[in-house]
Amino acid sequence: MTRNEHRNPKRLGIMGGTFDPIHYGHLVAAEAAAHEFSLDRVIFVPAARPPHKKDYPITEAGHRYLMTVLAVTTNPKFEASSIEIDRSGYSYTFDTVREFRHVYGEEVQVFFITGADAILEIMTWKNVQKLIEICSFIAATRPGFDLTALDQRIQELPRGCQDRIFPMEVPALAISSTDIRQRVREGRPIKYLLPEPVEYFLLKNRLYID
Repeated sequence: MTRNEHRNPKRLGIMGGTFDPIHYGHLVAAEAAAHEFSLDRVIFVPAARPPHKKDYPITEAGHRYLMTVLAVTTNPKFEASSIEIDRSGYSYTFDTVREFRHVYGEEVQVFFITGADAILEIMTWKNVQKLIEICSFIAATRPGFDLTALDQRIQELPRGCQDRIFPMEVPALAISSTDIRQRVREGRPIKYLLPEPVEYFLLKNRLYID
Protein backbone atom coordinates (compact mmCIF):
# COMPACT_ATOMS: atom_id res chain seq x y z
CA MET A 1 0.00 0.00 0.00
CA THR A 2 1.42 3.38 -0.96
CA ARG A 3 1.52 6.37 1.35
CA ASN A 4 -1.20 8.03 -0.76
CA GLU A 5 -3.49 4.99 -0.42
CA HIS A 6 -3.02 5.12 3.34
CA ARG A 7 -4.11 8.76 3.44
CA ASN A 8 -7.00 8.21 1.03
CA PRO A 9 -8.31 4.67 1.45
CA LYS A 10 -10.52 3.25 -1.27
CA ARG A 11 -11.98 0.65 1.10
CA LEU A 12 -12.37 1.83 4.69
CA GLY A 13 -13.33 -0.26 7.70
CA ILE A 14 -14.92 1.38 10.73
CA MET A 15 -15.05 -0.69 13.89
CA GLY A 16 -17.50 0.67 16.40
CA GLY A 17 -18.05 -0.37 19.99
CA THR A 18 -17.77 0.70 23.59
CA PHE A 19 -14.36 -1.04 23.90
CA ASP A 20 -14.81 -1.35 27.65
CA PRO A 21 -12.12 -2.66 27.44
CA ILE A 22 -10.85 -3.38 23.94
CA HIS A 23 -9.46 -6.93 23.66
CA TYR A 24 -7.94 -9.40 21.22
CA GLY A 25 -11.37 -10.42 19.94
CA HIS A 26 -11.88 -6.91 18.56
CA LEU A 27 -8.40 -6.83 17.05
CA VAL A 28 -8.63 -10.27 15.45
CA ALA A 29 -12.04 -9.41 13.99
CA ALA A 30 -10.66 -6.19 12.49
CA GLU A 31 -7.63 -7.99 11.05
CA ALA A 32 -9.84 -10.73 9.55
CA ALA A 33 -12.15 -8.12 8.02
CA ALA A 34 -9.19 -6.20 6.58
CA HIS A 35 -7.96 -9.38 4.93
CA GLU A 36 -11.28 -10.80 3.70
CA PHE A 37 -12.63 -7.49 2.38
CA SER A 38 -9.33 -5.95 1.20
CA LEU A 39 -9.65 -2.95 3.50
CA ASP A 40 -6.93 -0.29 3.21
CA ARG A 41 -7.51 0.93 6.76
CA VAL A 42 -9.58 0.11 9.84
CA ILE A 43 -10.52 2.93 12.19
CA PHE A 44 -11.62 1.99 15.72
CA VAL A 45 -14.27 4.35 17.05
CA PRO A 46 -15.11 4.15 20.76
CA ALA A 47 -18.68 5.25 21.37
CA ALA A 48 -19.12 8.17 23.74
CA ARG A 49 -22.78 7.65 24.67
CA PRO A 50 -24.17 4.52 22.96
CA PRO A 51 -27.97 4.89 22.77
CA HIS A 52 -28.52 1.13 23.22
CA LYS A 53 -26.69 1.16 26.57
CA LYS A 54 -28.41 4.10 28.26
CA ASP A 55 -29.11 2.10 31.41
CA TYR A 56 -25.66 0.49 31.72
CA PRO A 57 -22.65 1.99 33.51
CA ILE A 58 -19.82 2.63 31.05
CA THR A 59 -16.23 3.56 31.81
CA GLU A 60 -15.29 7.20 31.17
CA ALA A 61 -14.82 7.78 27.44
CA GLY A 62 -11.30 9.16 27.74
CA HIS A 63 -10.08 5.95 29.37
CA ARG A 64 -11.71 3.78 26.71
CA TYR A 65 -10.22 5.90 23.93
CA LEU A 66 -6.70 5.72 25.41
CA MET A 67 -6.96 1.93 25.77
CA THR A 68 -8.01 1.75 22.11
CA VAL A 69 -5.02 3.87 21.04
CA LEU A 70 -2.68 1.58 23.00
CA ALA A 71 -4.22 -1.52 21.43
CA VAL A 72 -3.95 -0.46 17.77
CA THR A 73 -0.66 1.41 17.74
CA THR A 74 1.48 -1.47 16.44
CA ASN A 75 -0.68 -2.25 13.39
CA PRO A 76 -0.02 0.12 10.45
CA LYS A 77 -3.52 -0.50 9.07
CA PHE A 78 -5.26 0.36 12.35
CA GLU A 79 -5.95 3.68 14.01
CA ALA A 80 -8.22 5.04 16.71
CA SER A 81 -10.59 7.98 16.32
CA SER A 82 -12.22 10.15 18.99
CA ILE A 83 -14.87 11.35 16.52
CA GLU A 84 -17.81 10.15 18.65
CA ILE A 85 -16.23 11.26 21.91
CA ASP A 86 -15.68 14.75 20.50
CA ARG A 87 -19.28 14.96 19.24
CA SER A 88 -22.00 15.94 21.70
CA GLY A 89 -25.06 13.79 22.29
CA TYR A 90 -25.57 10.09 21.67
CA SER A 91 -23.24 8.16 19.36
CA TYR A 92 -25.16 7.20 16.22
CA THR A 93 -23.51 5.08 13.53
CA PHE A 94 -25.25 7.03 10.77
CA ASP A 95 -23.66 10.30 11.89
CA THR A 96 -20.22 8.67 12.17
CA VAL A 97 -20.30 7.02 8.76
CA ARG A 98 -21.57 10.19 7.12
CA GLU A 99 -18.73 12.20 8.72
CA PHE A 100 -16.06 9.76 7.55
CA ARG A 101 -17.47 9.81 4.02
CA HIS A 102 -17.26 13.60 4.13
CA VAL A 103 -13.60 13.39 5.22
CA TYR A 104 -12.49 10.73 2.73
CA GLY A 105 -14.82 11.49 -0.17
CA GLU A 106 -18.07 9.99 -1.38
CA GLU A 107 -16.20 7.48 -3.55
CA VAL A 108 -14.75 5.62 -0.54
CA GLN A 109 -16.34 2.22 0.18
CA VAL A 110 -17.18 2.00 3.88
CA PHE A 111 -17.55 -1.25 5.82
CA PHE A 112 -18.87 -0.99 9.37
CA ILE A 113 -17.54 -3.86 11.50
CA THR A 114 -19.60 -4.90 14.49
CA GLY A 115 -20.89 -7.97 16.29
CA ALA A 116 -23.73 -10.03 14.89
CA ASP A 117 -25.67 -9.37 18.11
CA ALA A 118 -25.70 -5.67 17.26
CA ILE A 119 -26.92 -6.38 13.73
CA LEU A 120 -29.93 -8.18 15.22
CA GLU A 121 -31.03 -4.75 16.51
CA ILE A 122 -30.26 -2.90 13.29
CA MET A 123 -33.90 -2.04 12.53
CA THR A 124 -33.89 0.19 15.64
CA TRP A 125 -30.84 2.18 14.49
CA LYS A 126 -31.09 5.82 13.46
CA ASN A 127 -31.79 6.29 9.72
CA VAL A 128 -31.11 2.61 9.09
CA GLN A 129 -32.19 2.56 5.43
CA LYS A 130 -30.04 5.59 4.56
CA LEU A 131 -27.19 4.09 6.61
CA ILE A 132 -27.20 0.84 4.64
CA GLU A 133 -27.24 2.85 1.42
CA ILE A 134 -23.93 4.53 2.32
CA CYS A 135 -22.05 1.60 3.90
CA SER A 136 -21.90 -2.17 4.12
CA PHE A 137 -21.83 -4.17 7.36
CA ILE A 138 -19.50 -6.95 8.46
CA ALA A 139 -21.24 -8.94 11.20
CA ALA A 140 -18.59 -10.72 13.26
CA THR A 141 -19.83 -13.95 14.86
CA ARG A 142 -18.45 -16.43 17.36
CA PRO A 143 -17.95 -20.07 16.24
CA GLY A 144 -21.22 -21.93 16.56
CA PHE A 145 -23.31 -18.75 16.44
CA ASP A 146 -26.81 -19.58 15.17
CA LEU A 147 -27.20 -17.53 12.00
CA THR A 148 -30.94 -18.21 11.74
CA ALA A 149 -32.02 -15.04 13.58
CA LEU A 150 -29.43 -12.96 11.70
CA ASP A 151 -30.59 -14.27 8.31
CA GLN A 152 -34.20 -13.53 9.27
CA ARG A 153 -33.34 -9.99 10.33
CA ILE A 154 -31.46 -9.39 7.07
CA GLN A 155 -34.52 -10.50 5.10
CA GLU A 156 -36.59 -7.90 6.97
CA LEU A 157 -34.47 -5.09 5.57
CA PRO A 158 -35.74 -3.00 2.65
CA ARG A 159 -35.21 -4.49 -0.80
CA GLY A 160 -31.71 -3.82 -2.09
CA CYS A 161 -30.17 -3.73 1.40
CA GLN A 162 -29.96 -7.46 2.10
CA ASP A 163 -26.77 -7.93 0.09
CA ARG A 164 -24.88 -5.29 2.10
CA ILE A 165 -24.50 -7.34 5.32
CA PHE A 166 -21.77 -9.98 5.45
CA PRO A 167 -21.44 -12.47 8.34
CA MET A 168 -17.84 -13.36 9.27
CA GLU A 169 -16.86 -16.01 11.83
CA VAL A 170 -14.10 -14.96 14.24
CA PRO A 171 -12.85 -17.60 16.75
CA ALA A 172 -11.32 -14.98 19.08
CA LEU A 173 -14.76 -13.46 19.72
CA ALA A 174 -15.16 -16.03 22.49
CA ILE A 175 -13.32 -13.34 24.47
CA SER A 176 -15.67 -10.71 25.85
CA SER A 177 -15.32 -7.33 27.55
CA THR A 178 -17.96 -8.38 30.08
CA ASP A 179 -15.88 -11.38 31.12
CA ILE A 180 -12.72 -9.27 31.37
CA ARG A 181 -14.45 -6.74 33.64
CA GLN A 182 -15.73 -9.57 35.85
CA ARG A 183 -12.28 -11.14 36.03
CA VAL A 184 -10.77 -7.83 37.18
CA ARG A 185 -13.42 -7.45 39.88
CA GLU A 186 -12.73 -10.98 41.12
CA GLY A 187 -8.95 -10.67 40.93
CA ARG A 188 -8.64 -13.37 38.27
CA PRO A 189 -6.03 -13.18 35.46
CA ILE A 190 -6.74 -11.31 32.24
CA LYS A 191 -3.31 -11.74 30.65
CA TYR A 192 -3.40 -12.85 26.98
CA LEU A 193 -7.04 -11.77 26.64
CA LEU A 194 -6.07 -8.23 25.64
CA PRO A 195 -2.88 -6.36 24.69
CA GLU A 196 -0.39 -5.96 27.52
CA PRO A 197 -0.39 -2.11 27.40
CA VAL A 198 -4.19 -2.15 27.79
CA GLU A 199 -3.94 -4.56 30.72
CA TYR A 200 -1.34 -2.31 32.37
CA PHE A 201 -3.46 0.82 31.79
CA LEU A 202 -6.68 -0.55 33.24
CA LEU A 203 -4.95 -2.06 36.28
CA LYS A 204 -2.92 1.09 36.92
CA ASN A 205 -6.08 3.21 36.76
CA ARG A 206 -8.05 0.67 38.81
CA LEU A 207 -10.77 0.35 36.18
CA TYR A 208 -13.52 -2.22 36.81
CA ILE A 209 -12.72 -2.47 40.50
CA ASP A 210 -15.87 -1.68 42.50
